Amino acid sequence: MFKEKNLSPKQLAALTALLLSSIIGLSVFVLITDLKILLAYFIACFIVIYFLVYQILEYFIYRKIKLIYKLISSTKASKREEAYQKYILPQKGIDDVRADVEQWAESQTEQIKVLQSNEAFRKEFLQNLSHEIKTPIFAIQGYLELIADGAMEDPIVGNKFINQAQANVQRLVGLLNDVDVITNLEINKEPILKTSFVVQDLINEVVHNMSVKWLKKNIQFSYKKGSESPVTVFADKNKIYQVLVNVISNAAKYGKIDGQIVASIYKIEDQKVLIEVSDDGIGIAEEHIPRLFERFYRTDDARSRDIGGTGLGLAICKHIIEAHHETMHIRSKQNVGTTVGFTLAGKI
Repeated sequence: MFKEKNLSPKQLAALTALLLSSIIGLSVFVLITDLKILLAYFIACFIVIYFLVYQILEYFIYRKIKLIYKLISSTKASKREEAYQKYILPQKGIDDVRADVEQWAESQTEQIKVLQSNEAFRKEFLQNLSHEIKTPIFAIQGYLELIADGAMEDPIVGNKFINQAQANVQRLVGLLNDVDVITNLEINKEPILKTSFVVQDLINEVVHNMSVKWLKKNIQFSYKKGSESPVTVFADKNKIYQVLVNVISNAAKYGKIDGQIVASIYKIEDQKVLIEVSDDGIGIAEEHIPRLFERFYRTDDARSRDIGGTGLGLAICKHIIEAHHETMHIRSKQNVGTTVGFTLAGKI
């Protein structure tokens, strides 16, 4: 009749009333031999005890439980929640309430962990941002001080310092632009405007615009066999162009002399298209791969700064791909090469 570990207030009151009424009935059985009077006495005792116990449970215990539910709720109760607290909650056993409170405590613990992680990430981001900004500013300051101290008396030296100062200004502008882009992507300020286009045409455009920078390293670009046929995707063309520029640029920067950059396009399930760009360059150590999409993360600080870049490129790419509700990944092995890939929706 009753579940021992899941009694509602009514069930608990009825069980208590039945037990007490039975005890009282047996106690007075020796005094009252008339079964009808004894039965009426038993029923009266049962009703009175049931009412008293139920009222005690309802108004002194379950009202406290309702208060707990109000305290652990993060928002003002809606009409549905008020109905839940009025009609459904009183039917719950203490074990059910305990499970709900434990579940709430676990969720709070998880939220605290997330907040702590975000706080640590925020501190690291601000520290890295400060470092990235100070580096070009101090360089500009140094060159301007040298110019002010008379470096312009030698036109060759003076022009060299001016060019170096301008290069650091451009680096600072690029850094601030990248920070602005990634901030707008995080708050969804930049809308995703999807259109249909052939992904190979966009890749060819990126390669054509960047190939001049590869001349010194004599890097060759090609498509993997079977990836030449046109594949149409449905995405924001301008933003995917930005992703491809960053990915192909990195492949060229860290690729070896006389190396290869290979693009692969695959049609996969659920009308998805996988685009991958591979190089045969220096590769990346395995321990660095999980953090490559973090802002300002560099596998080799000195080498990365010499090559250039703000350290935000892959983070921006990841935000753009995730804004399309797609995924991005990296595979790499030192002295073998790196492959960066992402998915897009196929033609609708």
